[in-house]
Amino acid sequence: MSTHEPDRAAEDGSGAGSTAPRSLAEALRARDDASLGALLRARPDLLNPVPSDLTQLATRAGTRASVIRALEHLDRFTLQTAEALAVAPEPTTYGTLLALLAGDEGDDAGVDARTVAAALPRAVAALREQALLWGPDDRLRLVRTARELLAPAPQRPSPTGLGPTVAEATAGMSPGRVQEIVTAAGLPSTHDPVSAVASLTALFTERSRMSALLDEAPADAVEVLSRLVWGPPYGQVTAEPAAHLRWLLDRGLLLPTAPGTVVLPREAALHLRGGRAHRALEPVAPAVDPAATHRVGVVNATAAGQAYTALATVEELLKDWDEGGPAVLRAGGLSVRDLKRTAAALDTTEPLAAFWVELAYAAGLIASDGEADEQYAATPAYDDWLEQPAAERWVRLVAAWLPATRTSGLVGGRDGAVAAAAAGRTLSALGPHLDRSAAPEVRHRVLALLSELPEGASPALETLLARLRWERPLRGAATSGDDAGDPDDLRARIARWTLTEAELLGVTGRGALSEHGRTLLDGGGAAATSAEAAAVALLAPLLPELLDHVLLQADLTAVAPGPLERPLAEALSVLADVESKGGATVYRFTPGSVRRALDSGRTASDLHDFLNTHSRTPVPQPLAYLIDDVARKHGHLRIGAASAYVRCDDDVLLGEILADKRSAGLRLRRLAPTVLAAQADPAALLEGLRQMGFAPAAESPEGDVLITRAHAHRTPPRTAPEPVPEGPPVPDGTLLTAAVRAIRAGDLASTTPRKHAPGEQSGALPRTSAADTLATMQAAVLTGEAVWIGYVNAEGSASQRVIAPIRVEGGFVTAYDHTADEVRTYPLHRVTGVAELEAEA
Repeated sequence: MSTHEPDRAAEDGSGAGSTAPRSLAEALRARDDASLGALLRARPDLLNPVPSDLTQLATRAGTRASVIRALEHLDRFTLQTAEALAVAPEPTTYGTLLALLAGDEGDDAGVDARTVAAALPRAVAALREQALLWGPDDRLRLVRTARELLAPAPQRPSPTGLGPTVAEATAGMSPGRVQEIVTAAGLPSTHDPVSAVASLTALFTERSRMSALLDEAPADAVEVLSRLVWGPPYGQVTAEPAAHLRWLLDRGLLLPTAPGTVVLPREAALHLRGGRAHRALEPVAPAVDPAATHRVGVVNATAAGQAYTALATVEELLKDWDEGGPAVLRAGGLSVRDLKRTAAALDTTEPLAAFWVELAYAAGLIASDGEADEQYAATPAYDDWLEQPAAERWVRLVAAWLPATRTSGLVGGRDGAVAAAAAGRTLSALGPHLDRSAAPEVRHRVLALLSELPEGASPALETLLARLRWERPLRGAATSGDDAGDPDDLRARIARWTLTEAELLGVTGRGALSEHGRTLLDGGGAAATSAEAAAVALLAPLLPELLDHVLLQADLTAVAPGPLERPLAEALSVLADVESKGGATVYRFTPGSVRRALDSGRTASDLHDFLNTHSRTPVPQPLAYLIDDVARKHGHLRIGAASAYVRCDDDVLLGEILADKRSAGLRLRRLAPTVLAAQADPAALLEGLRQMGFAPAAESPEGDVLITRAHAHRTPPRTAPEPVPEGPPVPDGTLLTAAVRAIRAGDLASTTPRKHAPGEQSGALPRTSAADTLATMQAAVLTGEAVWIGYVNAEGSASQRVIAPIRVEGGFVTAYDHTADEVRTYPLHRVTGVAELEAEA
């Protein structure tokens, strides 16, 4: 029979009375409300739905899915403690556990025993708090499911590298072969295989006798043991093994598990390891070392500059998509071509363009318009965002970035977990399958570790990643401490992306956390609003002041020595083309840009007045000549819709157009001395004549010049995408209090002693006739005693309750419900039966 079998019944049992708990349910029953609340907060999956009593809570805490989730949230040393418990005897003592972790005294290869002894109480308390460990210090029991997950198995080696015990490895061995091993090991023969296995186990666990046995081993045999001692403990042998292997097999230092396969028993491996379960123990979290230290003022100024650049980049992105952005792919998201075009427009790389697009999407500034020819566009929220002060706009972007689960770093890669990627499709920006539930937790943890460094200090990347690996070891990875961490691990990649994105957003400056970033990070829950206001107050004075002027130069350029006020920037972007960006933006005036301003309804005098008003230098003569020259030609030719026509008072100019070979594609013909007709639409005719060097203007059916302005395209009101949580949400204090209260009340009802009817099964709802139910209820009203009832609600859910009836009338019973801790009214026809409670001794 398995040594773990008693635990199967123990963990979901009920009943109390002994000093030491006999089951996990009893251990939970002995906890106070604060401890139960801490368990439910650490493992919120146990609350869905709220358990009816503590026995059900214990059963749910031992399910495989819940235990795996709990193990994945342990730090490295706590997980190593659980792994040591999984290879320890069942039950074990605190001293045995400490010996497995610290090793034998005088073993220099292990970690300092005092360090382990100081860290172990915290690890044991964490396992107890999460209901993975129960029992007093002299009878510690790991939850059965956790033991099955962490204990060694042939198909799943233990993270400790240990194999099965002598008893487990010899379970299928013949009694005669067991006696041969005992005799070869120098032990007296026994009368049964059980005592023989116990004798061999005692030999392997006694240090002096085991050392004496190994002193007799051939050198080659010792070499074999040294290769197996830290795992994996399995090896292959032939049908005729060599002499040194035969020596090990004869003495049970290698035991067969399958034809051709042998294993090093756990007790022998522990002796060779000096009693240590792990090759390298990590009882203390590795420190995050600073890579460089900068003055706080430099960090804040650098971060503020990056913050303003982030705002300008998002504005530029949305301005580029103002009249309607790229089309939405059939499967969702941006095409590779559109992402490249967006990157070129932002003058950045494609990965960074994907980040800015995803950030705007997370902030609710862009979305798909939902029309037949679906495309991305700015939302109405973008217009509201533009009206806010710069510091408030930055806070809104960062507040959307911190909890976002969409991970832009995955764009361009493949995800083998989804069918689309399996078909060869790459993950696209704004597309599906970019959510990673771990992203917010990793992002917050990285920034929290930065906040623990001295002000102005940037972290050394490798030490930061090592700390994250210690706090959340990889599932299925070796926890012996000798793993360097997979560089392709998602959590490590998210951590690297977080550092890059925090720098781009201005949360950090030169790798160190800024003061406004630290303030925003400290806010959470109810304090979030005040933290955001404090961050705005810190950032606002650091942002560059908006300018209301430019410097005009004789080479037809204008230099903006800093960020411009929005009306000035918008007007200048129509009148001139941006030539270069940086600390100062250079605009260039061209005939095409001036004509664009005239098309928008400005006159030449308007443009001269605009430049005179906003230039700190005199308007250069070449620029004034350029404006006057383009204005003189602008609108000389008029184009309207016939299909299209060209009208001009100068018939010589129309003859020049007809004679030009480049006009052949427009298929023009003269209708009158001053009118040409074309078989092209007005837009194509306008573009064609402009390419020929003319400056035509469109006109309305009434003959007025049409003013062309950009038409802003907006989506209907859209909400920002909701983050995808990692498991159930952490319950708040109100829910925890109510849940603990309900579980306690349900447990009281299920454990209250009661009188059982003859033949009634234990745990079944009481069954009585309607007449007996009514009579018992009425008697309880007279005596004031509590009774135990079975009740089926309107949804068909059955429960058991302890109630004290107050009144019975009209087919209803009004009673104080000890389970709900309130007065309730129940229909009698829904009561399955009633039973009296046992009298207290």
